[in-house]
Amino acid sequence: MLGVIAILLVVLAALAAGAVFLPRLLRGELGALQEKTAGELSARNAEFELRLQGLEQSLNTRLAATTETTTQIHERLGQMTRATGEMIDRAKELGRLEQALRPPKARGGFGELLLENLLRDRLPPDAYEVQYTFESGERVDAVVRAGGRLLPIDAKFPLDNFERMTAAEGEEQQLHEKAFARDVKGHIDAIASKYIRPELGTFDLAFMYLPAEAIHYELVSGKTGVLLAYAHQRRVFPVSATTFSAYLQMIVLGLKGMQIEQRAEEVMRYCAALQQEFGRFKEDFDLVGRHLSHAHGKYADAEKRLDRFENRLDQAADEQAELDAEPPRALDAA
Repeated sequence: MLGVIAILLVVLAALAAGAVFLPRLLRGELGALQEKTAGELSARNAEFELRLQGLEQSLNTRLAATTETTTQIHERLGQMTRATGEMIDRAKELGRLEQALRPPKARGGFGELLLENLLRDRLPPDAYEVQYTFESGERVDAVVRAGGRLLPIDAKFPLDNFERMTAAEGEEQQLHEKAFARDVKGHIDAIASKYIRPELGTFDLAFMYLPAEAIHYELVSGKTGVLLAYAHQRRVFPVSATTFSAYLQMIVLGLKGMQIEQRAEEVMRYCAALQQEFGRFKEDFDLVGRHLSHAHGKYADAEKRLDRFENRLDQAADEQAELDAEPPRALDAA
């Protein structure tokens, strides 16, 4: 019984001591935990502030770039607005130009101007001539000189029925298509009869210059494509600005080839003249050689004769010296 009481007293004492020291221990642990938590919170707050500053700088940079881009967009929109206004003005000018070119004479003059500019850009000045007049009195828009002959080029073309054909539909379009085919055939026949004149120095062909690519496409691969075969039969070749540039490039290469051939002929003639001159020089040289050989022979003969004459002179001098050295015979007798 006493032992139990002693144990209880010991337990009560331990509990009393724990009650005294436990709050102190808890307060120490709580203080250390508070200090640790405060340090971590300060570090986290500092890191968070740094991130907020970086984010603020990034946002400011993005806002500045966005503002600059917006300003550029406004400037580009202003430029596009001005360009659109200029395009509208150009379209109005083209409309007025189209109205001005509706008369066939004005349209033909415009085509001739385009043709002349194309020839001037591709060929040397002496390789072509505009408004060339044949001996028969016919005048063609331009000719290209190649190999001593003329290549005629016509720049006038009937466009009225072509415009009606492209604007119409159905049966009306077919009617204008037939009218356009008649116009083209008549124009081809006129070019072939007036400008293909080999007896007047032309080639056996002519070019029909078309200022619009759409017309050339219609002649080559459109519904009226049979017109191209008819034109080739008549030795008339339709060309647009694009295809004619290729033809002119070939003509330029041909002209350069003919120039090279002419230069080669000139060089051959010059070499033949040099050969003849060299032949005459060789004859003169051989003649001089023969004269020199003959003179050398005469010189050798004269030298031999001179040597013999010199020997005789020496011999005579020796004999005279011997005579002078002998005493007079009268004195010897005495």
